Amino acid sequence: MKRRFKISFIFITIVALSLSPFTFPTETVDAADETVTDLVLLENVPQASASVENNQVSLHALHIYDDGHFETTSEHLEWTSTNQNVAKVNDEGMVTFTGQPGRSFINVSDGIYRDRIAVDYKPDKRGHATFSGKVVKQNGNQYNIIKHAIDGMTLKEKLGQMLMPDFRKWNGENVTEMLPEIKQLVKEYHLGGVILFRENVVTTEQTAKLVNAYQRASEKYGLLLAIDQEGGIVTRLQSGTDFPGNMALGATRSTDLAHDVGQAIGEELQALGINMNLAPVLDVNNNPDNPVIGVRSFGGSPDLVAELGIAYTKGLQSTGVAATAKHFPGHGDTAVDSHLGLPEVPYGMERLMEVELFPFQKAMEANIDAIMTAHVTFPKIDDTKVISKKTGEKVLLPATLSHKVLTGLMREKMGFDGVIITDALNMGAITDHFGSVDAAIRAVKAGTDIVLMPVGLENVADGILQSIQRGEISVDRIEASVKRILTLKIKRNIIKAETAPPIEEIIENAQEVVGSEAHKQTETKAANKSVTLIKNENVLPLDASPEEKIAVVSGYFASDLYSAVKAQHENTILIEASSPLNDEQLSKLADANAVIAGTYTYNVSGRSPESPQMKMVNQLIEEVDSPVIGIGIRNPYDIMAYPEIDGYLAQYGFRDASFKATAKTLFGENNPSGLLPVTIPENDGNVLYDFGHGLSYK
Repeated sequence: MKRRFKISFIFITIVALSLSPFTFPTETVDAADETVTDLVLLENVPQASASVENNQVSLHALHIYDDGHFETTSEHLEWTSTNQNVAKVNDEGMVTFTGQPGRSFINVSDGIYRDRIAVDYKPDKRGHATFSGKVVKQNGNQYNIIKHAIDGMTLKEKLGQMLMPDFRKWNGENVTEMLPEIKQLVKEYHLGGVILFRENVVTTEQTAKLVNAYQRASEKYGLLLAIDQEGGIVTRLQSGTDFPGNMALGATRSTDLAHDVGQAIGEELQALGINMNLAPVLDVNNNPDNPVIGVRSFGGSPDLVAELGIAYTKGLQSTGVAATAKHFPGHGDTAVDSHLGLPEVPYGMERLMEVELFPFQKAMEANIDAIMTAHVTFPKIDDTKVISKKTGEKVLLPATLSHKVLTGLMREKMGFDGVIITDALNMGAITDHFGSVDAAIRAVKAGTDIVLMPVGLENVADGILQSIQRGEISVDRIEASVKRILTLKIKRNIIKAETAPPIEEIIENAQEVVGSEAHKQTETKAANKSVTLIKNENVLPLDASPEEKIAVVSGYFASDLYSAVKAQHENTILIEASSPLNDEQLSKLADANAVIAGTYTYNVSGRSPESPQMKMVNQLIEEVDSPVIGIGIRNPYDIMAYPEIDGYLAQYGFRDASFKATAKTLFGENNPSGLLPVTIPENDGNVLYDFGHGLSYK
C-alpha cells in the first residue's frame, strides 16, 4: 500500500533540504504506525552486491524504521546523476553507463532523506582498452543495517527468524491458499521462513498467489520461501518444467547443461516468488544400496559431484534464488533411509575429506548460500551417545544435532559462514530417538541457523525460548544465526516491500517463465544427452518396419514408456505386468520383433533377482525368441538382476522427457552419449560396468 509521509518536526527549512547530499537530516517520517528514520541504498550495505550487466545496474532504496527493520521503497523517489556524461539513471533506479570514462554519483531522495553511491566507468586494468562499469560503496554506520535490525528485535523475533515450518496440510486438506490461521502463526511466531511442498504448488497462478500471500503476512522481514526443486524424482512444482535429475546430468558430463538446468529452475522459482531452493544434492552416491539418495546424486565420483554441483549452484544463484547443498557431511554411502532410521557413515576424517566432504568444501569455496545437515551418524567425528526416547538404549548423535560436526567441522575446520539449515526435523531418525523439542534445542546448540519443519511449532518455539532464558543457549548464539539469515536475505534481495507489485503482474510474468519453451528445450537436451547405452548385443538401434510389432512390458510407469515408444513406432503393444507373465501374455510376444522391458527400483529388495519384477525380465530373456531390451527407469543398477539381457539403457528418472529420450534412442533418432556416473557391481561385489562406461551408435 502507499505510505503517507508527514514531517515530525515542522521547522524543516529549505536550507536543511539544500544541504550537501551527504548530510542526513535528523527528522523522522511516519509510515502508517511505524516511523521512518533514514533512507539508504541497498547497494551501500556491506552484505549486498551489485552486478553490472550490459552496461546497466539496478539500484534499490531502503527505508530504515525506528526499530531497526528495513523495507524496500520505490514510490515518491527522486533519482539523479551528478555526471550524466558518465551515467544516467531513470525513475526506477536503473543506471545506464554511457561509455564515457569517469565517475558519477547517483543520488536518491524521498524528499526528506537521501543517499548516494558512486559509479565508475574505467579500464578493466591499467593500460587496457576495455572498459567496464563498477559500483563503489559508500562508508558509514547507517549502512550497518543488520546490526541495527538485530539490536531492535525482541528475543521472540530473533528466534522466529530461525524457524521454518511447513504448512503442507491444514485439518487434513492441502494448503493451496493462505488461511487466517496460518497467517496468524506467521505473525505470532515472527517466522523467518516457510517450506512449500507439492501439495502447496498446484498451478502457476495459484502458487504465485500463495507465495505472495505469505510475503504479505510477514511483519517486518521478507520470508525465506523454500522448496525442494532438485529436478528429477524430487520435483515439487506441478506446473513447472520437469528437468532430468542430478544423476542424469552426471551422465551428460556437461557443466554447461548443469548450469543451464540450475538457472532454468531458478528462473521458474524466482518468477513465482520462491526464493530458496533446497538443492543441489552434493552427496556422493558410491553405495548402490542407498535407498534415499540414489539418482538424486550427480554420481559416485567426488570430483564429478563437485564439478556439476557447483555449475548447477552458479546457475541457480544467478537468478537470485538461494542454493542449498545437502546433506552434510554426506548421505551417499548409507544403506538406511534417515526418514525411517539412523544411518551411520563409519569413515575417518581422511576418507571423509577425500570423498564425502569434498563436494561440500568446493561448494563453500564457490560461495554457496546454505548447507543442509544430514540425520546421519559419523562416529569417527562425533562418538557422543545419548539415550534414545524410543528404545531407552544409547544411540550415536546424528550430524544435525552435533556441535562437533556443525561448529567444529563445518564452521571452524572447513570455514563455512553461510546459513546452516537442518534436514526436516519430523523425520524418523530424529523424532523417534530425540523428540521434537529436544531435537530442536540440540540443533541450535550444535550451530544450526534454521530449524526446518519442527514438529509442534508452539512447543518447539517455547522450548528453545525457555532454553535461552535458562542460559543453556546464549543470546549471542541466537544473534549469530540471525545475522547470517539476514545476510542471506539481503544478498538475495529477500526484503519486505512497502509497495509490492500488483499480483496480476506477478502472475503474468510467472505464466511466461514457468514451463517456457526455452526451459522445455533445456529439459529435452539434458534428457537426450543423459540416456546411457550400457549393453548392446547388436540389437540397437531397432530397425522395425511398420508391419513389425514391438512389445513393451512393464509394471511401473508402463503407460509412460509405452506412449513414448508408440510415438516412435505405431505398431506397439503394451503388457502391463510386474511379475512373471502367464501363458496368454507370453503368447502375445510370439510374433514381436523386439520386447522392451521397463524396470523400476529404488532399494535392494526391488533389485534382487528374486523379486517378482526381475523374475519377469529373466523369464522374458529365457522364453522369448526376439531380442529383449531392458530400460532402467530410475536406477541404472537394475541390470545387476538381469545381466544376460540383449540390450540395456539407463534413463535415471521417470519424467516425461526421459521416456521420450529413451524411445528416440531405441530407434536411433538420438545417438546415446551418456556415460555411467556410477559403478555398477555384480551381485558378488565384482564390477559389472565401470564408472564412465557408455556405448554409442557411432
